[in-house]
Amino acid sequence: MSRTKPATVVHRCTECGHVQPKWAGQCPGCGGWNTLVESLESPAPAQPARRGGYAGAAGGTVVSLASVAAEDVQRVLTGTQELDRVLGGGLVPGSAVLLGGDPGIGKSTLLLQTVAALSARLSTLYVTGEESVQQVSLRAKRLELGVERVFALAETSLERITAQVQERKPQVLVVDSIQTVYSELLQSAPGSVAQVRECAAQLVRLAKQTNTVVFLVGHVTKEGALAGPRVLEHIVDTVLYFEGDPGSRFRVVRAFKNRFGAVNELGVFAMTEGGLKEVKNPSAIFLSRHEGETPGSVVTVTREGSRPMLVEVQALVDECQSGMPRRVTLGMEQNRLAMLLAVLHRHGGVPMGNQDVFINLVGGVRLTETAGDLAVVMAALSSYRDKPVPRDWVMFGELGLTGEVRPVPNGDERLKEVAKHGFKTALVPHKNAPRLAIAGLQVLAVKTLREALDAF
Repeated sequence: MSRTKPATVVHRCTECGHVQPKWAGQCPGCGGWNTLVESLESPAPAQPARRGGYAGAAGGTVVSLASVAAEDVQRVLTGTQELDRVLGGGLVPGSAVLLGGDPGIGKSTLLLQTVAALSARLSTLYVTGEESVQQVSLRAKRLELGVERVFALAETSLERITAQVQERKPQVLVVDSIQTVYSELLQSAPGSVAQVRECAAQLVRLAKQTNTVVFLVGHVTKEGALAGPRVLEHIVDTVLYFEGDPGSRFRVVRAFKNRFGAVNELGVFAMTEGGLKEVKNPSAIFLSRHEGETPGSVVTVTREGSRPMLVEVQALVDECQSGMPRRVTLGMEQNRLAMLLAVLHRHGGVPMGNQDVFINLVGGVRLTETAGDLAVVMAALSSYRDKPVPRDWVMFGELGLTGEVRPVPNGDERLKEVAKHGFKTALVPHKNAPRLAIAGLQVLAVKTLREALDAF
């Protein structure tokens, strides 16, 4: 009968992977300084292989994929449609979800609301490492949540958390936050690279073994990245980021990684006195309501994951008062604006080399795709000429360096979203023109920037 050897503490180089028993300032393998971090070396226990095991399970055998039964996973709905959309249709048993965001943006509020909704059907455990149980209870009372079946634990020791999970066997586990959890086998302080990596790996392994849904709350650094090692994002199944303007009550949950759904999926929430409320029609908050036609304002259709959304692009073009014209963008890449202005000059005959150009996307949304190129150019031209675009116009399309208007994916879905919101005219690429007419919508299909300017 073989015994499992206990885990040993070693120091591994983050650059070359060299392992040695003691810490040193310089790695003997690659010569890098301060690259040795504490980690655990635990040999795999000798146990029989289990059918349908997860990655990392001991005793795995080589099998043919054709012989593996690919059964559909029964997802668990959270009770919030926006969160279910971001997760890809609901929670997957045995998955690990990492939720990151700025302090105070609403991570704990969202998870407490989710756990309260799930507690009516599933057993839950809320582990808090930053607050006391009384503080969590006060938040639940302020939000008027039914938490009679929600169990809470104020603990930061990984070993004691694991013992409670194995004893109570919850179906949903929340750890708030992973930076406060520490393992007694490591000497590093909580929140260090070694502690965050090892604790997250143990919790993910626990989720796979017990088929438990695990939520991990992650802190965000000043640079906007998750605090701790990047491996934290690699070992979990889903990575969600909580975004939002500090001066706005709207919050956006975006999926940056999802093994069970689409990435870049978007969920929109509004922060109210009663907690986070989902926004069923996010296009309404990204469109400002002008009383009349305003120069420099153009509506475009962007696509976030599987959802088309109407976004207003605002531009301000003013004569440069200094020797260096400025190109300022909020919500899009600054270099792309410079390229679009060069295309407008070369193929449209509109020089803006002596003008300051400011671009803003209403509502704090980010334009991550090229479908907004045509709207950005038209908004800048509208402000430059002081000629407003009609309020019932929408335009989208990618601009090439040769002046052509290139098609964008899912053109039909974008046009249907446009018609649903009551717009009358759409300026689109020629290849995105619909085969069948859309009721109440006139589609102007163009091939080049010159044709778009003539239509405008």
